Amino acid sequence: MNLRTWLSVLLVAPALALAQGKGPSDPQIAHIVVTANQIDIDAGKIAKSKSKNKEVQAFAQQMITDHGAVNKQAVALAKKLGVKPEDNDTSKSLKKGAQENVANLKKLKGAEFDKAYVDHEVAYHQAVLDAIDKVLVPSAQNAELKGLIEKVRPAFQAHLDHAKHLQGDLGKNAGKK
Repeated sequence: MNLRTWLSVLLVAPALALAQGKGPSDPQIAHIVVTANQIDIDAGKIAKSKSKNKEVQAFAQQMITDHGAVNKQAVALAKKLGVKPEDNDTSKSLKKGAQENVANLKKLKGAEFDKAYVDHEVAYHQAVLDAIDKVLVPSAQNAELKGLIEKVRPAFQAHLDHAKHLQGDLGKNAGKK
């Protein structure tokens, strides 16, 4: 599964279900949120250990910290509400795509690794924002769950903006070699 196919699953499958009046349930949304954050934490850990670029390492640490904080909030909210996150086709697809991304990243080194990691972060954060806006928020039934998703959306936008800036910097530096 290529990156485009994998990321489209994050948005397209739940959007089709939503259009048919069968959007993800709150327990499924909770699982999607936790899964999506964990994927970025895991990729950040790989980038932090493999990259020699200080900007990439700093970005990776920010992903680990910020997505870890969101997961703590999501897990605490689910516990408070008595909602058990429920595995679903979207979260399973996210996990499969993440395994493929990790396998690809582990094969790369240096500038090639940095570019692949940052390119993935740009695409991933855009897909997550699209999913938040078009599927997760419209489908969430619980006001607190919806509120949490809306509250963390600006952080995802900031991550996307940061990743795009970093992507541009890496592109400029690649042209200097």
